[in-house]
Amino acid sequence: MTLTGRGFRRAVLGAMLVGFVLLLTAGGAALLAARESQVRSSWVVHTFEVERALDRLTILTEQLETARRGYLLWHHDTALSNYRARSHDIPAALDEITRLTRDNPEQRVRVAAIARLVESHRRSVQQTVERAESANLAVRAMADFSVDESFFSMRSLRTTIGAMKRAEEALLAERTAAEDRAGLVLNVVLSVTGALVLLVIGGALWVVLRYTADLDRSQDELRRLNTGLEEAVAARTAELSRANEEIQRFAYIVSHDLRSPLVNVMGFTAELEATIAPLTELIDRADAEAPALVSREARGAKADLPEAIGFIRASTQKMDRLINAILRLSREGRRTLSPASIDLAALTAAIRDSVQHRLGEVGGAIDVAQPMPPLVSDRLAIEQILSNLIENAIKYRDPARPLHVAVSGRREGERVIVDVADNGRGIAPADHERIFELFRRAGVQDQPGEGLGLAHVRALAYRLGGVITCISSLGQGATFRLSLPAVLDTEGVR
Repeated sequence: MTLTGRGFRRAVLGAMLVGFVLLLTAGGAALLAARESQVRSSWVVHTFEVERALDRLTILTEQLETARRGYLLWHHDTALSNYRARSHDIPAALDEITRLTRDNPEQRVRVAAIARLVESHRRSVQQTVERAESANLAVRAMADFSVDESFFSMRSLRTTIGAMKRAEEALLAERTAAEDRAGLVLNVVLSVTGALVLLVIGGALWVVLRYTADLDRSQDELRRLNTGLEEAVAARTAELSRANEEIQRFAYIVSHDLRSPLVNVMGFTAELEATIAPLTELIDRADAEAPALVSREARGAKADLPEAIGFIRASTQKMDRLINAILRLSREGRRTLSPASIDLAALTAAIRDSVQHRLGEVGGAIDVAQPMPPLVSDRLAIEQILSNLIENAIKYRDPARPLHVAVSGRREGERVIVDVADNGRGIAPADHERIFELFRRAGVQDQPGEGLGLAHVRALAYRLGGVITCISSLGQGATFRLSLPAVLDTEGVR
């Protein structure tokens, strides 16, 4: 199956569509997997943040207790500054733990317990430090410290924070496992997506390569067919040229050979016509002097002979015109074309001037468009074509309206289009091709002619490498459109 087959094209289109759908599905799955992996990673990070906040609170409480003991023992201002800084930092650290564990009910209970223990311990430390700052109460501060329960509160605080950290470590292990699973799913989805991308790209590449190979084969086949076609056309053209030359020679020979007997017939017809008067006079004298000598057949011959001779003369004259037309066509077919630059507007104007007396008789006008495109062709052939078309427009005018003929031209690519439009009787669509045939005419036959004019026009147009067509309908006038190469190539149209 080749790429030119409809079934194969449908299969390829279906496969590509399925591939793109799978790619979109895989892309959506990869997006969801990536989002899930991101969520799992954020929970892991959240667990680390909780642990870090618990560690910070533990360190602050330890530092607060260390600062109290140092101040009680040595009364250094550094210890007092450390105590005050830790007292200020502990509430913020506790708030951070509260915020981070807001989503965990179990941890919220532990945070509440830690907050109570921290607050109790902080008050105890504050009371001890305030007494130690007074000289009168320093001894009592040491006595209170010796029986202070802060040791137990610190131990409870450490125990509760440890429980929170163990819970967070369990969550961390669970969330890390979930993150690993999400990463594994993401990797699988990305691998499948990559495989699908490679599959689609490979399929597209295969289609392109196969299409290119089929295209190369088609081009090679087309070149081979073109070569064979050119050879066949050249051979056929040569055959047609030889056949055309044979037909032209045959037409010339036949027309020439027919003319000799036709001249004899016309001569003897003239002699018969010359003898009619003496014979008629003789029959009239015999009929007057001796009627019995004149038979009925003689009287009939006297009446019918002039009419018969008239029919013979009319027929021979028509045959003479036909032979002359055939000879003219034959000579035109054998005439060598001579390309020359032609001013179509000037040539048409000259033809209009040559028929001006006839236009005056029928009350008509011919308009020639200005400007008209330049043309390089055989001047005599172009003049014969335009003259024939204009004379036909005058001959087959519509008596119901003044004759108007418009001749215009335009350039279309490498061709020149000349339109000869009239407002005459018009031609039925069924006769548009018939009128260009030899000895064929269309419409009412009230004008003399043998049906050779338009056949001659088409033959000349073909010799010039052009075509002529008719655009018309009855009662609407007619437009004869002549299409010619802008520059006549005598080799190409020979």
